[in-house]
Amino acid sequence: MTGTDEQQWVLASHNEGKVREVRRLFEGLPIVLRSTADFELPEPEETGATFEANAELKAVAAASAAGLPAIADDSGVEVVALGGEPGIHTGRWAGPERDFDVARRRVEASLEQAGPGASRRANYVCVLCVAWPDGRTRIFRGDAGGELVWPIRGDLGHGFEPMFLPDGYAITYGEMTPEHRLRVNARAQAMRKLRDALFARVPTGGT
Repeated sequence: MTGTDEQQWVLASHNEGKVREVRRLFEGLPIVLRSTADFELPEPEETGATFEANAELKAVAAASAAGLPAIADDSGVEVVALGGEPGIHTGRWAGPERDFDVARRRVEASLEQAGPGASRRANYVCVLCVAWPDGRTRIFRGDAGGELVWPIRGDLGHGFEPMFLPDGYAITYGEMTPEHRLRVNARAQAMRKLRDALFARVPTGGT
């Protein structure tokens, strides 16, 4: 895993925002990320009860079908006042069209129903799973605490990013440039763990 020859991996995602971000995170590593579209792979149903389980089932399915190492991402927002929802159901809150404006409005409406004293604390979670065709897997998790704001702020992110104000910052993920967000968000945290575990001796150029 630490050689200089480039390897082909499959990026098991149909979410264009995630694909762009994960590909940026892999810049400088000896990996060529091919998309599931290159192999016409279907998106498996996310039946897991945790982010880890869902990331693993997507990565394992892609690795098995393509015969190559695969990486999958599962991420979402856990809202304290909503008992951790949307959590692993973040995509489902967006409806069949995966419209995250719908999902954000549903979360805000639920917070308003919870009352004026309801906590707006939330945890952004990202789990990356790498799977190999022989069945081996490695899982890496990142967490970022913060608060949800309304109205949303910024149009530089996707999903719940324009609604999420990370701890220690005065701007939401949706107001950060992609380069800034890639240094501080939960996906970047998970990627640092992956890079340290699998590519410790490979110079990355400072992603």
